[in-house]
Amino acid sequence: MKKLVVLTGAGISAESGINTFRDANGLWEGHDIMEVASPQGFAKNPNLVLDFYNKRRSQLLDVLPNKAHHNLKKLEDYFNVHIITQNVDNLHERAKSLNVLHLHGELLKARSSNNEHLICDWSEDIIWGDLAQDGSQLRPHIVWFGEDVPMLNKAIEITEQADILVIIGTSMQVYPAASLVNFVSKNTPIYFIDPKPVVEKNAFNNLTIIKDVASLGTDKLLSILLH
Repeated sequence: MKKLVVLTGAGISAESGINTFRDANGLWEGHDIMEVASPQGFAKNPNLVLDFYNKRRSQLLDVLPNKAHHNLKKLEDYFNVHIITQNVDNLHERAKSLNVLHLHGELLKARSSNNEHLICDWSEDIIWGDLAQDGSQLRPHIVWFGEDVPMLNKAIEITEQADILVIIGTSMQVYPAASLVNFVSKNTPIYFIDPKPVVEKNAFNNLTIIKDVASLGTDKLLSILLH
């Protein structure tokens, strides 16, 4: 069974009603990105940061996986599918995908402020005073700007083994995730699904651009791969 590796970004969750957060001005829900997505921001105003992610978590509990998520699950009948996502939601898991790796953390988990390996499941608000097992303040299990991406090496390892690479709903401009495409073998088929693709057709060998939203784009992907 061929190994199909899928890189997903905010665009795949947008159709479920999850905001892609960053607007044209670089603001995230009205906040400067460094205020709510950096260790410095958390140190300066932890309650603001906790509230920001509490709202994101609350929103996540009110949405459902969309057709694109379910289409990726369908592909598991024909391929060994591995999903590497930049998203912090759990919509791939709720669509029953078996192999999902989160590069940037997960909203429904929390972790120690002092030990990035001390992680717990968490579906409610995190408030100041909620402590991890080591006695430190709990924080969102999110990879913030300036922090290491602990799952990157595993993501590279998976991508290197891809027989087919699919990229959905990400501009491939956010590093280090954007660098993953460079780890597939030469001539590996690459399918890029995005309504406004910024990649050129000749950017990679064997590249197919599907100019559409994730749900319709994955419909087309299935018809191509399963014909």
